[in-house]
Amino acid sequence: MSTKYIFVTGGVVSGLGKGITAASLGRLLKNRGYKVTIQKFDPYINVDPGTMNPCEHGEVFVTDDGAETDLDLGHYERFIDESLTKNSSITTGRIYSEVIERERRGDYLGKTVQVVPHITNAIKEKVYKFNNTDIDVVITEIGGTVGDIESLPFIEAIRQVGLEQKREDVLFIHVTLLPYITGSNELKSKPTQHSVKELQSIGIKPDVLVCRSDLPIPEGMKEKIALFCNVRKENVIHNSTVDILYEVPLMIEREGLANVVCEQLNLKNAKPKNSKWEKMISDIKEIKDDSKVNIAIVGKYVSLEDSYLSVVESLKHGGFANHVNVNIDFVNSEQIKNDDDAKKMLEKYDGILVPGGFGNRGTDGKIIAIKYARENNVPFLGICLGMQMAVVEFARDVLGLEDADSTEFNTRTKNPVIHIMETQKEVKKKGGTMRLGAYPCVIKEGSLAEKIYKCKEISERHRHRFEFNNDYRAKIEEAGMVISGTSPDNSLVEMVEIPKHKFFIAGQFHPEFKSRPDRPAPLFREFIKAAKK
Repeated sequence: MSTKYIFVTGGVVSGLGKGITAASLGRLLKNRGYKVTIQKFDPYINVDPGTMNPCEHGEVFVTDDGAETDLDLGHYERFIDESLTKNSSITTGRIYSEVIERERRGDYLGKTVQVVPHITNAIKEKVYKFNNTDIDVVITEIGGTVGDIESLPFIEAIRQVGLEQKREDVLFIHVTLLPYITGSNELKSKPTQHSVKELQSIGIKPDVLVCRSDLPIPEGMKEKIALFCNVRKENVIHNSTVDILYEVPLMIEREGLANVVCEQLNLKNAKPKNSKWEKMISDIKEIKDDSKVNIAIVGKYVSLEDSYLSVVESLKHGGFANHVNVNIDFVNSEQIKNDDDAKKMLEKYDGILVPGGFGNRGTDGKIIAIKYARENNVPFLGICLGMQMAVVEFARDVLGLEDADSTEFNTRTKNPVIHIMETQKEVKKKGGTMRLGAYPCVIKEGSLAEKIYKCKEISERHRHRFEFNNDYRAKIEEAGMVISGTSPDNSLVEMVEIPKHKFFIAGQFHPEFKSRPDRPAPLFREFIKAAKK
């Protein structure tokens, strides 16, 4: 079977759920036995989102191969349960950087370098990257909305793909909005019509329209949309809001999207195997309303909840596994100035989580929150910077090293319990700045980590610059903090825990990136289990 290509574009406004639509369709095709991958084309000029403030663009998702990507890749992985790569996250900045580098090398043999064909050819290379692999279907989401000046090269590139491939191998899905006007008490199709007209003016005729509306779409309106937008009526799909995010695949299955796609692309396996997914949703819905735990995420990027999107979803996954609803509050670490603030702001929570981050702002509040969790026996989970701050807090308040700190925040500290290793300094001179992607971790026998993971070696994804300072290993362990996970050569500390505590564990890595709704990350599953108790 030749590779099939599905392109998902958006119109009218952003935030309609293109990413969830793409991810949900990927799950439905996978449930039909097809090997699926998904990629995202982002129009922004940043080479990747790694340098963006999370409050600007949401979390940075990291793949096994160390790519810093858009948060939509997290949705893709959680829905289709496949590990994606750098080939799944492409930005305008990356495309232009590659084209300019080729021009400097002389690859274009003196030609005038232009958007068409050079930029569009570079984009198409990313689409065709999965040719001659075991991938059956490539789903590509185009970021932004049709009409944005930034996304025009991507739209032009996928238009060319539609011409280059057989008609039965390419499908265009356009996600639009049907707004409800309260004054006239009706849905309006005109924004959708205008959006499709804009797409058609660029040369793309959408095959399927996924219309976002919280109200049912009348049959007459579907007929009108089909007529004016030049699509079949059965290809006008209603995309409504559901109570549980992971119910979207089942919702669009009922609306017939997957069957339409299979028919258009001549995919023979039209009968889905959705029973496991249906069982998962059924189990989630059976969780009683009064069965809940309250979790505080203590961080500084609290102005945008998407800053901690994978952490939030992983906590929910942990709730699914423990049959409890997880009520999550974001606590601004900058507002925690002292122990009294911590008690006042945190005493109502069953568990405290301190996530990753960069920069000095808000770190003092995180340290005070960790101290509160440690001294009051509140279940605690630290992630990346959360682990580093747990070590700093322990060194200060248990070892009595009052100036203990990370050299990220205080280069003059006499007790740099967190620092950049000499080998990392050499790497930094060569252009590298972080430990990114999947790294192995050997777990200490008899530790809480071993009880949680139930194995001796794991692999988790990293995104950080600074490490535990080995000069303080002996002192810290003598005082009661156990180093329960290290790199295979024992040179890097990956996990720490406090055995005498109800549940106190932290990892240098980001376990949230590998959590799935039907297979929660072990640390999150056990953290919620401890909070439930």
